[in-house]
Amino acid sequence: MRYPPTGTSMSTSLSAPATHPVGDVLLGPSPQRSSAAPAPHPTAVILDLFGTLVAAPSVVERRAAAAQFAAILRVSPAVAESVLSDSWQARHDGQMASTTEVAVHLVARCDASAACVNELEVLLTRLAHVRLQADASLLRALEQLRRGGTRLAVLSDASPDIAEAWSASDLAPHFDAVVFSCRAGAVKPDRLLFRAVLRDLGVAPQQALYCGDGGGDELAGAERAGMRAVRVERRGGPSGLAFGETAWSGGAIPNVEALPTLLDRWGQR
Repeated sequence: MRYPPTGTSMSTSLSAPATHPVGDVLLGPSPQRSSAAPAPHPTAVILDLFGTLVAAPSVVERRAAAAQFAAILRVSPAVAESVLSDSWQARHDGQMASTTEVAVHLVARCDASAACVNELEVLLTRLAHVRLQADASLLRALEQLRRGGTRLAVLSDASPDIAEAWSASDLAPHFDAVVFSCRAGAVKPDRLLFRAVLRDLGVAPQQALYCGDGGGDELAGAERAGMRAVRVERRGGPSGLAFGETAWSGGAIPNVEALPTLLDRWGQR
């Protein structure tokens, strides 16, 4: 998740979740093993975006982006970073419908010249395309999941610049559905988002597996919506920014690339 709001608990060094051989991962709300029949094999996987499919931004990357905003707006990097942080909610919860509206908002908040809007919009678009670049190994894993008949969706807190850049990304062709917070009008862990992605996929909650790095209380949110959930180590490493995390005692795997093996071995306890 990018530029969390000021005052929100944020972590750059969260303890890594305990990961296990993928054939031994326990999924579901209970951390205890059971002799009961295994849960049904998921027919759909819903994935977080930042920190899961693509790297979460680091402090260094965040400051570098803020410096570029500052140069366009002719304000200090500290002011630019503060405005980006303070506007996180408005940029992600549907208050702004387009990259242009985001640029206009940031220009106004920095008390900068309206002449900066076009240049800032170009920067927002360029950075969004950079942020959506995915590793080749991840793209291969997604293709393997689809070949196996698994339906895939993305559920992400995202601003309009990301939503608009999505269709041109290498990730987009691999997904059957995508729900971005800025389009749905809510941020994680609002149940509206989980209901929306299930509806768009056309699956029941018990048929879906949610996979994410844990930011925004997404894993517990998925379970409250009736799904099973598994955590992945934050893509980009421990320096990646995240916020809104809660303790997680459920299943965990090293990365999205481990999902095909996990699903192949589902129920082999």
